[in-house]
Amino acid sequence: MIKSRVVIVSLLFLGCTLAIGCKKQAASSQKPLRICYMICNSLSESKARFEPISAYLSEHLGRPVESVYMNTQDVETLVQKKEVDFTHTNSILYVIFKEKYQATPLVGEIRGRYGNKDAGTIIAHRRSGIKTIQDLKGKSMIFGPSLAPMGFLAQYDLMLKAGINPDEDLSFYHIPAGSWKHEKAIYGVLFGAYDAGAAPRLDLDQMAEEGKINLDDFTIVAESEPVPYCTFAAMSHVDPQLVQKVKSLLLGITQEDSALVEGEVLKILKSAWIERFVEVKDSDYDSIRQMLKRCRMYPYEEY
Repeated sequence: MIKSRVVIVSLLFLGCTLAIGCKKQAASSQKPLRICYMICNSLSESKARFEPISAYLSEHLGRPVESVYMNTQDVETLVQKKEVDFTHTNSILYVIFKEKYQATPLVGEIRGRYGNKDAGTIIAHRRSGIKTIQDLKGKSMIFGPSLAPMGFLAQYDLMLKAGINPDEDLSFYHIPAGSWKHEKAIYGVLFGAYDAGAAPRLDLDQMAEEGKINLDDFTIVAESEPVPYCTFAAMSHVDPQLVQKVKSLLLGITQEDSALVEGEVLKILKSAWIERFVEVKDSDYDSIRQMLKRCRMYPYEEY
């Protein structure tokens, strides 16, 4: 009788082990889901922020999720070749992917004073005497990356609407190389290397909160309307049911949810510097489209 029980228990254990092993094997044999994250300030910072998201999705989808990190100008190459399934980028790149590759927006991020939006500011040192956009004529200026909605596009648009053409009316303008371009622009103004600068409102607020700058040292010459910023999008070749599943998982993440990354349990939203994900729709990005068209920037150069 005892022998029989031992055999039964052993068989049950073996069955469970085989079932778990088969499940893991089936998950690992699936083609990895690939998410391309646009590198924000630096590669190391972006990995620290976004790897918990990929780990969480992998756990709850029951399949491998592979993170791919690319510089802003290089993400489109992967999208064009259908080498990624989802993207996490700024709003300009989403508009490009929608226009050219029929991407679908999934979620935005609640972060900072404007929720899932942000504004672009034109700043000057408070001792510069620059008070209005018209005062920028003949002055030097530092921008963020040329594909940055709040570090280039918004400011370029503000200046054109005020009758100032950055390419003709500034003495010169500069875009810094390397990592942390937005911080470099802000410090460039603070330390007098440039008369004015383009800075996302979110970066100004965050640097002030971290004690890196004092906002009283700056004059905010102009600020754009808040427009959508960071966006998760799905590529057109991805199965609609999978798209909906990923969207639901992202929207369901709470402040308490965590994921295992390289042996460490990390809070997902805290790691990503966001409060929560929020649903977005394509029409939310019409304001970005209008800015791009007014500035005749890609993909609307011929507009």
